[in-house]
Amino acid sequence: MKLASEILKDHNLRVTSVREEVLKMIQSSDKALSSNDLEMQFDHVDRITLYRTLKTFETKGIIHKAVDGTNVQKYAMCVEGCSEASHQHQHAHFHCDSCNSTFCIDDIQIPAFPKQSSFQVKTIEMIVKGTCVECR
Repeated sequence: MKLASEILKDHNLRVTSVREEVLKMIQSSDKALSSNDLEMQFDHVDRITLYRTLKTFETKGIIHKAVDGTNVQKYAMCVEGCSEASHQHQHAHFHCDSCNSTFCIDDIQIPAFPKQSSFQVKTIEMIVKGTCVECR
């Protein structure tokens, strides 16, 4: 696993203590984290700085939104190959109904939408719901 400072430099971002800490927290988690989850792990962090950091990471292709059907935005690390121009994380997300945790399921790829369709597709999301291993 790459160091947080290396990832920031690879994406032409200035290395700051908040950026490094946020990235380390997301990297080390086995589940997607909300901004509230992240905020609670800091002694003190400006909420606006945290939101801007998450938005910057998402824009640069470092993290992606883990859509789970709730109204809470959660974030997880992108796979290698994501960039500002293109995110490469077309996988399912599992949402546990008991603990509200959300996990990336990289083994389940979202099928491509037919290009000849008359629909203009922005995103395709696949959410699997149930009970996680910890809650069973």
